[in-house]
Amino acid sequence: MDARRFDSLDRLIGEIDNIIKILSVPRRASRSAPGAPAADALEEGERAESVRLMRVNHSGEVAAQALYQGQALTARHPQVKLAMRQAAAEEIDHLAWCEQRLKELKGRTSLLNPLWYFGSLSIGALAGALGDRTSLGFIAETEKQVESHLRDHLGRVSPRDLRSRAILEQMAHDEAQHGAKAASMGGKALPFPITWAMRTTSRLMTHGSYWI
Repeated sequence: MDARRFDSLDRLIGEIDNIIKILSVPRRASRSAPGAPAADALEEGERAESVRLMRVNHSGEVAAQALYQGQALTARHPQVKLAMRQAAAEEIDHLAWCEQRLKELKGRTSLLNPLWYFGSLSIGALAGALGDRTSLGFIAETEKQVESHLRDHLGRVSPRDLRSRAILEQMAHDEAQHGAKAASMGGKALPFPITWAMRTTSRLMTHGSYWI
């Protein structure tokens, strides 16, 4: 086997390994989860709502990993490819925090996560194939929508659920920074039909993960 084929096989194995880890292996955060891990004094309805919302956020982070992976696969400039890999690594914290919070609330992750992952992987690869500026613009718009979505959740989580609120606040802060970085690297604004399709897809994932 020549070196080129060996390198391609290595990359393929690495991507498959990444998929398995994201979908089945608990992730370890590089930062401690925000908020004190104290016992919750939540009523059952409040706990159930926090579980549903954190499940949605966990699914969103699964999708984010897939988007970055797909975009990195088809990015043209090495600097853009590296930026996608770094952003995915930074967002592992969010994935781990959401999973940890779900366990604390005695909830579970969404059964639809494999669907969101492979769908987002395809979308990310397509965005990357359209060019690096489009791909970076896609990230900037995604992070803008995610930050808005997190702010909406902060308005729905019980004021007594301090742990979940702290996690959501930190996630919103981080997403804003990621979006600004993508824009500063040359991301171009996307046309309305694409942003509309992104919002529609996000609503589909949100409603699905909220219940399933």
